Amino acid sequence: MDIKAFSELFPLFNTASPETLEWLLSVAVQHSYPKDRAVLMEDAWGNAVYFIVSGWVKVRRLAGEKAVTLAVMGRGDFFGEMAILDESPRSTDVVALSDVELLSVSAQRFIQTLFKDPQLHHRMLQLMVQRLRHFNIRFQIRNQPPAIKLAKTLVTLAEEYGESTEQGTEILLVPYDDLAQISDIGVEETAKIMEKLESKEWVETDKARQSLCLVHLKQLSHLAGRV
Repeated sequence: MDIKAFSELFPLFNTASPETLEWLLSVAVQHSYPKDRAVLMEDAWGNAVYFIVSGWVKVRRLAGEKAVTLAVMGRGDFFGEMAILDESPRSTDVVALSDVELLSVSAQRFIQTLFKDPQLHHRMLQLMVQRLRHFNIRFQIRNQPPAIKLAKTLVTLAEEYGESTEQGTEILLVPYDDLAQISDIGVEETAKIMEKLESKEWVETDKARQSLCLVHLKQLSHLAGRV
């Protein structure tokens, strides 16, 4: 991967200097994980930041005997930064939802890069604030109807990770239990709402390809905006 493709794929690096990009690519390590494989384990000390080249992962936290999905991430995003910035064990684990290709940069080298490139440092802060805003939005709509919360989740996934096709915007067909948890609704509610959206032809599922096409993203965005 050349530095142009690297910076275009990862929004974190779109303001970084060419020297920074060359350095990161020279020290990055490639990883491949199959679907359902744990990428990072909870309570492991943070030793690297991971960048998603392709595929999807879920971030989850163990609550007693149950694992609760907190977020779903796709191509162009990154994870593992919190554990290296505060030098503490990870508070979550990460599991592949599909076959995944990753790049990792060691904690020491990544922190060195942040100090050397002020633009990257600033961009990192911007994206972390953006994640906090997403969390606040989820908190603000917690009392909204399930359909609105699910629509908000689908629209967010499409905007951040979706790929444009002739039919609409395509994302991963996220398992309903994970989709329910990140939307803060029940699994049965999720299934019923998804069935309704399919009957209205707002979404199309392809179980063979494990994909979900948001055919009418505008209508879903309108539904999600009813807060």
